[in-house]
Amino acid sequence: MPTQPPRPLFLTAMLAATAALTLTAAAPSTAAPRISTAFTLPGAKVYPEGIAADSRTGTVYVGSYADGTVYRARPGARTAEVFLPAGTDGRHTANGLRVDGRGRLWVTDSTTGVAVYDTRTGARLAHFEVPGSGPRFINDLTITPDGTAYLTDSARPVIYRVTPAQLRTGSGALTPAYDLTGHLTPSPAGSFALNGIVSDPAGRYLLAVDMTAGDLHRVDLADGALSRVTLTGGDLKAADGLDLSPDGTLRVAHNTPNTLTRWQLAPDGTRARLTRTLTDPALQIPTTITHTPTRTLVVRSQFDKGGPMNPQGTPAPFTIAAVQGL
Repeated sequence: MPTQPPRPLFLTAMLAATAALTLTAAAPSTAAPRISTAFTLPGAKVYPEGIAADSRTGTVYVGSYADGTVYRARPGARTAEVFLPAGTDGRHTANGLRVDGRGRLWVTDSTTGVAVYDTRTGARLAHFEVPGSGPRFINDLTITPDGTAYLTDSARPVIYRVTPAQLRTGSGALTPAYDLTGHLTPSPAGSFALNGIVSDPAGRYLLAVDMTAGDLHRVDLADGALSRVTLTGGDLKAADGLDLSPDGTLRVAHNTPNTLTRWQLAPDGTRARLTRTLTDPALQIPTTITHTPTRTLVVRSQFDKGGPMNPQGTPAPFTIAAVQGL
């Protein structure tokens, strides 16, 4: 099993992104967003990182960066329960989570790759790992309408792919589908680049954020063409998780500045305009975000309270925030 990347790499990337943050305030809206607590995660050192909502059942899954535990919060629950215990299948972290159209839960491990689980039984259905022992940090993923999964690597400028045909085999190597070498803005050595990733509802393109440079990259799935999305009103520095609604609303969690932004995306995904900014310490270093029909759920990582950003801190109880009006 590959060696886990050192935590200072993560810290370096987070601090670099914070120092460079230059978000521009959006035009005021009629109602200010409201932040509350959706549910609590049991445990003293959870440090959550990823989140996914099952649109069929309303169940929400949250992953721990600290030990790879996956939590499950059923509709109406005020406290989540452990769904996949720490260390399940040798997993060190649970970073990116998605529930696909058939109700299967995908979970990335930064050190190895991605595993797929049955949400009824918790049984592992498939797993794919990056071969070799070179640097890697498998981070986030998205699933297109045809069932293909695409995953970012924050230590390498690549996007991996798992097709439905590969999924049916049950296991295999996780190999790059798109190499962004030479396309990304050069960043300091050791810093993270690609992080959050989403796909449009029609499966025409991917959008992947470079958290250090603040750029949003577009991958055309028809021909593989790479381009930068034109951003108006701000940038995406320190951007971690992304959520794209069918109406073209892109919501973004910027971790270290405790900020959420909302953007309006052009129909072809080539332009995005900032429409709202929310900055509040109550977000507690938000790492990712998922939007449901009634609210936006935000992961409060508390990485600065005894976590990878500040090992000496003391965290409060770990919770998932609910944001209304974003």
